[in-house]
Amino acid sequence: MSEDKALNVGPSGIEVTYERLGDLQAPPVFLIMGGGAQMINWPDGFCAELAGRGVQVIRFDNRDTGRSSHFPDAPVPDLQAAMAGDVSSASYTLSDMAADTVGLLDVLGYGGAHIVGASLGGMIAQTIAIEHPHRVRSLTSMMSTTGESGVGQADFTKLGDLGAPPEDRQGFIDWQVRALRAVGSPGFEFDEAAVADRAGRSYDRDRDRLGMARQSVAVLASGDRTARLRSLRVPTLVIHGADDIMCDVSGGRATAAAVPGAELVIIDGMGHSLPRELWPEFASLITNLVQRAETVSLTG
Repeated sequence: MSEDKALNVGPSGIEVTYERLGDLQAPPVFLIMGGGAQMINWPDGFCAELAGRGVQVIRFDNRDTGRSSHFPDAPVPDLQAAMAGDVSSASYTLSDMAADTVGLLDVLGYGGAHIVGASLGGMIAQTIAIEHPHRVRSLTSMMSTTGESGVGQADFTKLGDLGAPPEDRQGFIDWQVRALRAVGSPGFEFDEAAVADRAGRSYDRDRDRLGMARQSVAVLASGDRTARLRSLRVPTLVIHGADDIMCDVSGGRATAAAVPGAELVIIDGMGHSLPRELWPEFASLITNLVQRAETVSLTG
């Protein structure tokens, strides 16, 4: 997969770095990654697994991550204040991030696409389906939540004292390994070498340490989507790990309960990660949804 850059994307006119894999005539599946995470956090092997099942895969860096546009001149995000209800330091909202994705669809010439989001990416995906329903052929929300404060919360008592990520490259890699081991999937092998490799590449691609904080404040400024999710009429799949301590499984249950007709898949042993052993299952679930949605589109 080789990187390309789309210019003047969406209402904000940002730059978005993206990659495509698979047959360009196949149904497009857009992968939206989570908070502070770059497109390379969708593992190459998982993307290949998807593409091998007859879809075209597009992964990209969200605003404030990787090689897409950053906002260093924006107000300094005050996450503590935002958690207490004061979101005045928000530079943007999930609606802006959703519009970025739709803008990328425009640049690439897609009237609609299948949208897959993980964690914060799931929140963006839900927002796209709510605010741009005619652009979404199917929705897959993975290890995410509705924005309702009573569900999908992190259990910080189990995360240990990680502190802030160090500024040096090796320190950042070591911190990422500790962090992802803490929130990962206890029922599956922890691939330390792969995590360390992606952490090193992430460090080399993006050293903006406030980007994730700006995204986190955007989440808090965007509120609860539950009522609006009930209005969706799009084929929907919700995947969540039973052992997710970063986004409690109640978030996945609430998402599936809110979206009419949504399919809920809860996987024992899965936490807040994409373990290699589950790539075939994820790919099968997503592409089965894509095929069902494409069939409905053709016959509807």
